[in-house]
Amino acid sequence: MKDTSFLKAQPIAHRGYHDMNREVWENTLSAFARAVEAGFAIECDLQYTADSSPVVFHDDDLQRLCGLKGDVRAKTAAELGLLSVGGTGDKVPTLSQLLRLVDGRVPLVLELKGRKGDDEGFAAAVLDTLEGYKGPVALMSFDHWLLRDLKALDAPHPLGLTAEGSKPEIFFVHEEAMQLGLDFISYFYGDLPNPFITKERTLGCTVITWTVRDRRAQEHTFAHADQMTFEGFDPRETMIS
Repeated sequence: MKDTSFLKAQPIAHRGYHDMNREVWENTLSAFARAVEAGFAIECDLQYTADSSPVVFHDDDLQRLCGLKGDVRAKTAAELGLLSVGGTGDKVPTLSQLLRLVDGRVPLVLELKGRKGDDEGFAAAVLDTLEGYKGPVALMSFDHWLLRDLKALDAPHPLGLTAEGSKPEIFFVHEEAMQLGLDFISYFYGDLPNPFITKERTLGCTVITWTVRDRRAQEHTFAHADQMTFEGFDPRETMIS
């Protein structure tokens, strides 16, 4: 397994350290700068554009975040870079812009948002963009085919499964993904504990959780996992000793 100690070192800000999209919106350079200033690791989402560029954006559709109808994958990175996020001064950033801003100062946890049958070149584009970046980076996805692509390309970064569920039939699916030789898991905190995660932790796999929004969920995370992905509060004010 690759070294995942940096995933445990500090809380991970979900989509950056935003303020629940009041003034500082998710997955924006403002949210990422705020996370760096606070010393939090950054989790964010990557989408694939019409011109084969990774951009930082969660949804498939532009409506919720940009107030426009349309598929994010039908736009080029330059076109997306003109769109305001939440009516703020922030535009949809590229992965390259994120890397320049963070510059290795805090860890990055990048989730690839796949679309089956439409992801050719996505994993390679992410790895090409990351080439030469000096800071700690982990890559993860719900989508097994993207993890398989990253593995086939010999990604130098830790690879993780993003997952949820508490029923045995879903554990079988998760275990199948882990056969790829993944290094960590990002799991929904409300589905912990469970036999799948307990076994993987026994085998030495790092487990982080999503998405923690209060102290109760924070306490639950640290009873059953190694670190949390959080939003909506400042974990420096609720540290668990």
